[in-house]
Amino acid sequence: MTQTADKGVPVALVTGAAYGIGAASAVQLAKDGHDLVLFDLKTEMLDETAAAIRALGCQVECLTMDLRDDASIEAGIDAALATFGRVDVLVNNAGIPMRKPALEVTREDFNLVMDINLAGTFVMSRIFGDRLIAAGRPGVIVSIASTHGLHGVPESSTYGIAKAGVAHMTRMLAIEWAKHNIRVNAVAPGSTVTPTRTGLSDPAKRDALMARFPLNRFGSPEDTAEAVSYLVRAGFVTGHVLVVDGGLTAK
Repeated sequence: MTQTADKGVPVALVTGAAYGIGAASAVQLAKDGHDLVLFDLKTEMLDETAAAIRALGCQVECLTMDLRDDASIEAGIDAALATFGRVDVLVNNAGIPMRKPALEVTREDFNLVMDINLAGTFVMSRIFGDRLIAAGRPGVIVSIASTHGLHGVPESSTYGIAKAGVAHMTRMLAIEWAKHNIRVNAVAPGSTVTPTRTGLSDPAKRDALMARFPLNRFGSPEDTAEAVSYLVRAGFVTGHVLVVDGGLTAK
């Protein structure tokens, strides 16, 4: 594969960058001076995010990727390298929710959530790390975990188990790859208002949920994006899960 010359500009890869936390993180990293490679199931889903990044004067490439398919992951990362000549930052944001009582969760349900949210995040990180190590380059991985992986939440067992796995994967990879100067961290957001967030239209339910947050508001995608930006820049931080939850888990 022909690789373009390295132009010296850091390059960040963001999965699930079409909207919400992924889009906000990509735009924030563009503000921080990164060129971007955006991944999602369909490239047309990325048009709005890409336009916002180009408006900031940064280069951006939009690519398809399916986290259930190792070949798709490998092809996506290698295409990013071929386009920009380097990769520096990976933001593992892509995932799927599942809200269902544990007694109703089938093996198929469980495997789907684990395959995308945990296995896909691991394989993405493994291949990204492999390319950095082969090139002798430092790098940063920031994965999006969740407060559901830190404390018990009704009807969110499968999602919470997967996100708890992401948090511990962060610690394991951070220790193993520290000798290669690859830092691995995660952000664990609390309830965040995104286009896919459901269940907040009922005022009574919304107020009851908000009452659990000492800061008396839900998070925004930009709140998490700012945490991602910090972890990308924080050169002496690795193996850390940064909780961004308005005080929810402090109670």
